[in-house]
Amino acid sequence: MGIKQAVQRLRTSTEELDRSKRAARRADLGATPTDAVADRQLVELVGEVQSMRIVPRAGTPTLEVVIDDGHGLAAAVFYGRRSIAGLHAGRAVRVSGRASLRTGRPSLINPAYELLD
Repeated sequence: MGIKQAVQRLRTSTEELDRSKRAARRADLGATPTDAVADRQLVELVGEVQSMRIVPRAGTPTLEVVIDDGHGLAAAVFYGRRSIAGLHAGRAVRVSGRASLRTGRPSLINPAYELLD
């Protein structure tokens, strides 16, 4: 790393560095960027879990996981689940399924998932 890159890195905020790291991981794994997802498209997203919450829907517990890939946020919704072993905020994850844009951001209902290092 040269001096120019070191100075640039020192000037960049932590959030910006984290965002670029997530975007680089997504690009390395060949996943779709969140801001390029179209409605009802089969997608594969790679990102970091930003938050998790349990939302009751029609009397059934529903786990809603918000994923940040450096380009935007997406939600992975797991019906009938209260938790997923190994999945927590800050964990890298790959999810794939059919996207819906009804809520303004991509949502995947009961997607296939893979926990990443």
